[in-house]
Amino acid sequence: QVQVVESGGGLVQPGGSLRLSCAASGSIFSIYNMGWYRQAPGKQRELVAGLPNSGNTYYADSVKGRFTISRDGAKNTVYLQMNSLKPEDTAVYYCNCDARVEASNTRSYRYWGQGTQVTVSS
Repeated sequence: QVQVVESGGGLVQPGGSLRLSCAASGSIFSIYNMGWYRQAPGKQRELVAGLPNSGNTYYADSVKGRFTISRDGAKNTVYLQMNSLKPEDTAVYYCNCDARVEASNTRSYRYWGQGTQVTVSS
């Protein structure tokens, strides 16, 4: 069993900053990718940023230059530093962890956190 827990959401004014954290724990053999998605009311979930083991980060065009994703491999943790926040960044942010759970099984699985609300409003 793998648990993924996000934290750090909240209410912030336009132009402000927030830092989201996500920690994966449990029966993890190896993690090969972690990232962040978001879902605004009435919209589909979208990929915001991803950071696989290759180090090739991905950012959605809408957040490039404002958001930074980073990982602490020793802690199975991923962070999302969000600067210059805009009202359109308002959404529930979900962390994903793609991991293998045992050495004998090369299949990887995607695990999700419960989500953390980010609201950008004056």
